[in-house]
Amino acid sequence: MNDNKTPRERASAMPGPVDDASAAVRTLHYNVDDRPFIVIWEVTRACALACAHCRADAITCRNPEELDTAAGFDLLDDLAALGAPRPIVVLTGGDPFERPDLAELVRHGSEAGLTMALSPSVTPRLTSDALVELRAAGASAVSLSLDGATPATHGAFRGFDGVYVSTIQAAETVRDAGLRLQINTTVTRSNAHELPELLRTVIELGAGLWSVFFLVPTGRGDHLTPLDAAEVEDVLVWLGSVADRIPIKTTEAPHFRRVAVQRAEAGGDDPPGYVPGPLGLQLRAATLPEPSVPESRPSGRRIGGGRVRPPLDVNAGRGFAFIDHVGEVYPSGFLPLSVGSVRSQAFTEIYRTSPLLRSLRDADQLKGRCGRCEYRSICGGSRSHAFAVTGDPLAEDPTCVHQAPEGAS
Repeated sequence: MNDNKTPRERASAMPGPVDDASAAVRTLHYNVDDRPFIVIWEVTRACALACAHCRADAITCRNPEELDTAAGFDLLDDLAALGAPRPIVVLTGGDPFERPDLAELVRHGSEAGLTMALSPSVTPRLTSDALVELRAAGASAVSLSLDGATPATHGAFRGFDGVYVSTIQAAETVRDAGLRLQINTTVTRSNAHELPELLRTVIELGAGLWSVFFLVPTGRGDHLTPLDAAEVEDVLVWLGSVADRIPIKTTEAPHFRRVAVQRAEAGGDDPPGYVPGPLGLQLRAATLPEPSVPESRPSGRRIGGGRVRPPLDVNAGRGFAFIDHVGEVYPSGFLPLSVGSVRSQAFTEIYRTSPLLRSLRDADQLKGRCGRCEYRSICGGSRSHAFAVTGDPLAEDPTCVHQAPEGAS
């Protein structure tokens, strides 16, 4: 299609279930050159687990060079000084529960006006009392990882037996503490076939969001087998078909937004020209739970029996940034190119002025198929996958099969 319209403009003109651009992709209503939508702060790399896919290659003891409490307060104050809309701040690790000042950090950020969330490991430190304390301090949400539909699969990812049952129990504890629950799932070739059963479990746990992460071979994860581009497409199309069951986001697969627009243009059907491969056929053959949308779930466009929350147009360095345990800033936790340190420069200044971050926010600087793609302004490809394979963060995304029509620009 070469009609000189953007994907958003074409989506807004489509009849049927698509009645405006937000029906396919949500966009931020402010300039992402000025401020991020979400900041992930790795408050420590200490963790009692030994997860096979750990980006951080976590360690058993805290690094004495971690940002201390005072430096953490300064960082949170810098983010809060942006004013509304302030970024969402997610405290991750390692395991953030390894920090004795975790509740202090949450309270300080919350009182400064930031939305504070947590992404802990499931260890004995994750107790009901600890979660109640964090909820009282102002935490709003917790994300837990569930990487398999069986104890064996999940345990193989986490490096310990019994973690599957503990994770199911932890999810209930999170909800009982009054915190919103998000479930994160890392997809590799070894567990992709379990996604339908995982979907059922995630819904039964009462999660408000399912975040599906497409493995980047970095950290401990460099020995695992990621999906190839055709298999990624199979999973993305399947996720689009089940997004009326639960809100879904993808990590390191921004082409989910391209799939969402294509499905919208097709009236909720498969993207034009898509032919499912063996994985796609296997996912389609699985029995799925019926669409059911609780009243508390964000509303969106209706496809089938449920409501779909469109994916959000955010990417590495473009509305998103990562800060590691010693204060180094990165476009993403999976794109290991430091753009500065909060020890020597305010985060907000780094985010606004870094040459790399500025280039990542300019879709016209993308190369190869991504640079020619008609969806580049709402997708941009996984910069982490591009860097992991080519060493160039602006190269085309090797995990995407899409070919722009001839003449598209």
